[in-house]
Amino acid sequence: MSKYPTSPLAVSLPSLPAVPGVRLASVEAGLRYSGRLDLTLMEFAPSTTVAGVFTQNKCPGAPIDWCRTILKNGKARGLLVNAGIANVFTGKAGFEAVQRSAEAAAKVIGCAAEEIFVSSTGVIGEQLPYQKIIDIMPKLHQQLDENQWAETAQAILTTDTFAKGYSLKTKIGTETVTIQGIAKGSGMIAPDMATMLSFVTTDAKLPASVLQTLLSKKVKTTFNAITVDSDTSTSDTLLLFATGIANTPEITDVNDPRLNDFATALENVLKELALLVIKDGEGVSKLIEITVAGAMSDESAFKIGMSIGNSPLVKTAITGEDANWGRIVMAVGKAGEPANRDTLSVAIGDVWVAHEGGVLDNYDHATVEKHMKEETIKIKVDLNLGNGKATIWSCNLTKGYIDINGSYLRS
Repeated sequence: MSKYPTSPLAVSLPSLPAVPGVRLASVEAGLRYSGRLDLTLMEFAPSTTVAGVFTQNKCPGAPIDWCRTILKNGKARGLLVNAGIANVFTGKAGFEAVQRSAEAAAKVIGCAAEEIFVSSTGVIGEQLPYQKIIDIMPKLHQQLDENQWAETAQAILTTDTFAKGYSLKTKIGTETVTIQGIAKGSGMIAPDMATMLSFVTTDAKLPASVLQTLLSKKVKTTFNAITVDSDTSTSDTLLLFATGIANTPEITDVNDPRLNDFATALENVLKELALLVIKDGEGVSKLIEITVAGAMSDESAFKIGMSIGNSPLVKTAITGEDANWGRIVMAVGKAGEPANRDTLSVAIGDVWVAHEGGVLDNYDHATVEKHMKEETIKIKVDLNLGNGKATIWSCNLTKGYIDINGSYLRS
C-alpha cells in the first residue's frame, strides 16, 4: 500500500477473529487517495461502552474535539475513520465535516450522532470532502461484516508500510473474552496519550468508568512510552470499546480482583500495538529499548528515557552501529532531571560499558559490537540515586525519515 519500502522490522498481520458485537467495513471513498481503501465504519452492539485518550497537542483536529465531547456519555454505536486528510486546522468547516459525517453514520446505524466516534489521519490543513462520505455511507453500511478486520487495518494507514493488529483471549471471572485492536502510526509519534490512531475492542461487559480508569493507567506504560521523532500528532486517538456481549460478571470497581487477568491482557495488547508502531517508524531499521533505573522517581526515569530516545545523536549513532555511550551520557544530562555523572552507569545490550562516572576499559567490545548489528538495541542506564525506573521504546534515525517527510505533501 505504501509507496515507501516496507520496514525491515515489519510484522505480518495476525489472524484477527470476529469480536462479538462488532461489525466493520472499509471502502474506497476517494477522499485524497485513489485506488485504495480509505474510509472505515465500525458498528457496535447497543450495549457498548467506551473509553478514550487523546492527543495533548494544543492544536487538535475537529475529530478530537467531537470525540472528547461525546465521550462523556460513555456510550458508542459506531466509529467512522478516514485516512488521507486529518481535518486539522480547518476551522468551522472542519467541525461541520465531522458533524455531517457522524449524522450520516448515525442514520444508517439507527442511533444518535453523539454515539458515533469520528477519527481522521493524514495531511493537515486540507478540507475534508465530507459529501463523499455521506454519499457512500449506504454502501459502506451494506458491507458491514464481523470478519473485515484485515481490510480495516489496511484502510486506516497513511505512511505506514504494514498493517498493525493484535488479539488476545483472557478471562473475567470464569468467562472468556477477546481483546483485539488495530493501530496506525509511523511518523509524528511521541504520544502524549496514545499513537496517531488505535482502536481496541472487547466483548466484555464493563461500565465506561471502569474502562476509562483501566485505559488511562495502561496507556502510561505502552503508547505513552514510545517515540519515533518527538512530535506529538494533532490527531492522536486511542479508543476502547466494550460491547457487553459476553456473559461476564457485573463489575463496578476497577480494583475487583476478577479484573486482574483482563487488565494484564489489555496492557499486553496495547504494548504490542505500540511496539508495532515503532517497528514501522519512518525510515526505521532498528528498534531501541531504553531502560532507566536508579532515578529519583519513576517520572524522572521516564523523562530521562525519553531524552535518550529522542536524541538525534543517539539515534544516528545506532544507525551507524556505533556504541557511542558518550552520547547516552549527554542525553541523560540534558533531560533536566536529577543526575550525577559520578554515579552514572551505562550498558549496551547486557554489557556495562561505563560504571559510576567512568568508562570500563576492559568491557567486552566484541559482544557490544555484535549487539549493535542486531535489529533491537538495548540501552540500560542506572543513575544510582533512587528507586525510580521506566522503560521506553524508540527507533533509529536514517535518511529514509528525511526522504519520507520531505515529500509527504506530494505523496
